[in-house]
Amino acid sequence: MKQAEIKGIISAMITPMNEDESINAAALREQVNRQIESGVHAIFCFGTNGEGYILNKEEKKLVLKTVIEETNGRVPVYAGTGCVSTKETIEQSKMAMDLGADVLSIITPSFAVASQNELYDHYKTVAQAVDMPIILYNIPARTGNALTPATVGKLSEIPNIVGVKDSSGNFTNILGYISATEKNNFSVLSGNDQLILWALKAGGVGGIAGCANVYPHTMASIYNCYMEGDWKKAKEYQDSIASFRACFKYGNPNTVVKTSVSLLGYNVGKCRAPFNQLPEEGIEALKKVLKENADKGMK
Repeated sequence: MKQAEIKGIISAMITPMNEDESINAAALREQVNRQIESGVHAIFCFGTNGEGYILNKEEKKLVLKTVIEETNGRVPVYAGTGCVSTKETIEQSKMAMDLGADVLSIITPSFAVASQNELYDHYKTVAQAVDMPIILYNIPARTGNALTPATVGKLSEIPNIVGVKDSSGNFTNILGYISATEKNNFSVLSGNDQLILWALKAGGVGGIAGCANVYPHTMASIYNCYMEGDWKKAKEYQDSIASFRACFKYGNPNTVVKTSVSLLGYNVGKCRAPFNQLPEEGIEALKKVLKENADKGMK
């Protein structure tokens, strides 16, 4: 099995698009280089911020192939391969494995309610079908299904299920994951950008960060400063994203993030319709916050 160390700030990359909503591969390559040159520790393709929920199979293949080529081994590449059915999740996971991804991130099935036994069997079946490290992905507000700490503890016994990303926003849940898996060599990542430093302090290993699309250096510095023992500086970096995160109230967070990258001058396009609108007051608030943060030297 391919081994990639799960750690640091993993950028939940946006998927740049042209005006006709096709994938903009040139802009994607530009963003890959921007992220790596800014110090992120890994790249994560077509997760929630990458609009994986709205890309078809061929588009995912194009995105992953482009990112792996452009990354060229400089950092690990994660692929979000979770689908509603176990069968399709396995198909997507094998596609990512064949293309050369380093790690799979598998979101819980969505829409239909799944029991913890069903979720356990889903992940176990996928893990048996691919010889790759798997990160579980818990985001119940989007999927309607939550992985409990007890289920994650059981899943952590499966050799190639190596970690979990928690985007519940509930720090108690992160603590539950850490506690349930501490006897195994298992990595817990924050999917909430405001909790990364606290997750590290509690025994987590980093975060999968949407804000890294806007502030890659700032996000990477939270982890780097913490690992260097500079708590004060790490907390300054962690606190500095609060004003940007406050803008999420204006719309879908993915749309806020992608719009912000556009406002920074990068040709990444809009999110795919219908999830592509922000009110004028939201745009103005973003412009104000982006300028204030640029004046402070955030990047």
